[in-house]
Amino acid sequence: MGKIVNRSVVIQAICIALLPPLWAVVAPYLSVTTGSVALICAGLYVANGNQYRDAAKITCGLIAGDIWACIAVWAMDTLSLQEDVELFLILSFLGFFAVIIANLFQRYVSSFAWLCGWAIGLTVMQSMNWEQIGSLPFQLAVSMIAGVWYVGVFLQWIHQKLCLITANGKEEDIR
Repeated sequence: MGKIVNRSVVIQAICIALLPPLWAVVAPYLSVTTGSVALICAGLYVANGNQYRDAAKITCGLIAGDIWACIAVWAMDTLSLQEDVELFLILSFLGFFAVIIANLFQRYVSSFAWLCGWAIGLTVMQSMNWEQIGSLPFQLAVSMIAGVWYVGVFLQWIHQKLCLITANGKEEDIR
């Protein structure tokens, strides 16, 4: 009882209440059925400390993970090994190279975002064969970009501007 909620928290709550739901409404009109992926990707951006300087690296990592998921689905659909052996080999091979490549290009791509993007892609596409995937990788990419840049970066920018506008030089607490 008696906890203080400051102006910044209230503004953050309002931003969260308005901007992500707007994406949820708009996404289907853009033929994006994976709109909720944006929330996961925004969470990744926030978990990284809302670091604008890392937004492009996170986006590149997520897109690389999306591509990795496509490669995994294609490989699982193409190879004809025992299912568990095939799964282990594909995931081991792709996981190894994701970490190596991300390390070599760490200035441009986030390894943790790559692995998260790969997990997201596999979660969405794992029960499908290669012919069934259709536009899902593109939809995932759009949702990933929306998550980092709209729900993450833009929401953070709006939050900061509203805090400045409403502060009048002081931070007021709301009880």
